Amino acid sequence: MPLEVKPRFVVLYGSQKGQAQSIAEGIAEEAEEHGLVADLCCLNQDDKYNLEKECAPVVFVVSTTGDGEPPDNALQFVKRIKKRTLSPDHYEHLLYALLALGDTNYANFCNCGKTIERRLRELGARQFYPTGYADDGVGLELVIDPWLKGLWNSIKDALTKMASDRNVQLKEDSAKEIPESSLPDVQLNLLSIADKQICEPDSKYSPSLAISDVRPPPASTVYTSAPNTQACSEGIPQVSLAASLTSSVPPLSESSLNVPALPPAYLDVTLQEADTAEQAAERLSKEARYEVPISKAVQLSKGDSVKTALLLELDISAFPSMTYHPGDSFDVFCPNVAEEVDHLLHRLGLQDQKNHRVQISLKDNTKKKGAQVPPHIPENVSLLFLLTWCLEIRSVPKKAFLRALVEHTSDSAQRRRLQELCSKQGAADYNLYVRDASLGVSELLAAFPSCSPPLSLLIEFLPKLQPRPYSAACSLLRHPEKLRFVFNVVEFPACSWRPAGRRGLCTGWLFDLVSPGLVFPEKAELALPKIHVSLRPNCSFRPPSDPSLPFVMIGPGTGVAPFIGFLQQREEERKENPEAKFGETWLFFGCRYRDKDYLFREELENFVSSGTLNHLKVCFSREDRKDEEEPPSAAQPRYVQHNLLLCCRQVTDILLRRNGYIYVCGDAKNMAKDVNETLMEMIKTELQVDQLEAMKTLAGLREQKRYLQDIWA
Repeated sequence: MPLEVKPRFVVLYGSQKGQAQSIAEGIAEEAEEHGLVADLCCLNQDDKYNLEKECAPVVFVVSTTGDGEPPDNALQFVKRIKKRTLSPDHYEHLLYALLALGDTNYANFCNCGKTIERRLRELGARQFYPTGYADDGVGLELVIDPWLKGLWNSIKDALTKMASDRNVQLKEDSAKEIPESSLPDVQLNLLSIADKQICEPDSKYSPSLAISDVRPPPASTVYTSAPNTQACSEGIPQVSLAASLTSSVPPLSESSLNVPALPPAYLDVTLQEADTAEQAAERLSKEARYEVPISKAVQLSKGDSVKTALLLELDISAFPSMTYHPGDSFDVFCPNVAEEVDHLLHRLGLQDQKNHRVQISLKDNTKKKGAQVPPHIPENVSLLFLLTWCLEIRSVPKKAFLRALVEHTSDSAQRRRLQELCSKQGAADYNLYVRDASLGVSELLAAFPSCSPPLSLLIEFLPKLQPRPYSAACSLLRHPEKLRFVFNVVEFPACSWRPAGRRGLCTGWLFDLVSPGLVFPEKAELALPKIHVSLRPNCSFRPPSDPSLPFVMIGPGTGVAPFIGFLQQREEERKENPEAKFGETWLFFGCRYRDKDYLFREELENFVSSGTLNHLKVCFSREDRKDEEEPPSAAQPRYVQHNLLLCCRQVTDILLRRNGYIYVCGDAKNMAKDVNETLMEMIKTELQVDQLEAMKTLAGLREQKRYLQDIWA
């Protein structure tokens, strides 16, 4: 009896931190439930797929990184399809669907997905399913869940139509092109959060779970959304319980649940007794490109400033190939906090085995599509090294991880709560108590003491510990063989599951490294250690290649860092070429207090004195203001956008008539958005146009790479 051949489609992903890859893998795994076969590939595995000859539907899942850039493993694919030598019918045979991941806290939302989609259409490819734009700023699942729900029927429709058309073509021996009528009859609308689609149960989710497996609350307990005390009919006080990470309230606590299917396990992990401390140290040296000493550490903020700002200088003299340009950034490789690693080891019951060597292999019978040993985990490293340097133990657990934890939780009430948090019905609770609280795996396990996951589960679900990027705050022309950067020590407030609060992973680690030198400056050279770094060249966020063009810089707080490099470079170039023509320069800087956090004040004023910086516009948001609610005035601007408005005519003249540039560096969530809106208002005023035309003008500046951002959430 001949074997049945299941219909085939292709899943391609581009992922920076693993989220897009995880979704793509989920699609590939679920395909079998729908009677389909999925070929799963990363976009950089161009030896495993061929879009030029692909005759099956293709599903793209891509994220965006940096200032709208493709993930590292999608960069070459994007460059390839952007070649202008490709003909308009290059992909006319291709049917595709696309899910783009992004974050609206950044200006270029889902830019990689939009770029791929635009080029596919320009090259003749056609959609068989609407594009989904998922926003990590509010919760990816709000778009991902309904998008995945509708994907399967669309794939089947596309396959049916394509098979039918192939049969017709064979019979008629006719046109080589797939006619427009071969497209599935679907209405293409962009899928976004605004659609507010209600997801019904589908085959991705297991049957509704009954609440009977959870111990019911005592009859005298009344659940409400906030703690309070009531009296029952007998006059006996009743204590109401509030919803929290570990408990829910009606209607969720009384609902049947649709939970994700259990992700298939795919790793076998064993520990072998061995002392690998030396191997771990050697492995770290190989993982990073450069191990460089810190030559100087200076605290820039003063007094009781709200934030502690530090400048660190690295000695790169031992690496002559380590060259950078103003505007470039670099990665700092930092470890997880030792106390947090130790706590996790204790929680897993593996403290006595922390120096054992970790052996990882694939399960022979795994059903996970595209399963592989995580490439970010080196061979022959200790368990301590793995948890310290390889896995992001602070990462927020995804719903699939919560679903897997259910299987390792013995208490029925705790099992039920984990099911709620990963279910469709519990999406709001997941966002409130897990996602928005930035809950880490240790904090989650502390909240659910009966949950005892194996080490393999953490290795399967925890992402790679990513290096942290920082902007270069100097020029090699001014400081040869040195690399400087500036940062605030990030402080996260306490919450119910983190009563002590915590500091940013990398900034807290760097502060601890250099604090002896800050307290005892005379011993700084003896106290300062080495760190591991690698360069991240930024080919666009740089001063204009033509020095005669004017440019505007906007960088409040530590956002001023790259512009110090811009101005140092400009000053040295002016010394070398005194007869050359240099364009006008503007800097808009802002901080809280003139005497506490006015970073680089002396150097900036020297730039003005030398003529390197033509206009320095500074504002202080908390100074000389009796009433904090008092609106800013012309004499007292509070934020950088207020100073921008005061210089509307000059700035718009630079951008719209003099072919100038504008650079923005700093906070994406507030400052960058406010500046963007202010620039639109300025363009509307200057050109006397409506909002849409102003948006188009600003978009044009972005396209021309004359409106550039280096921003972070």
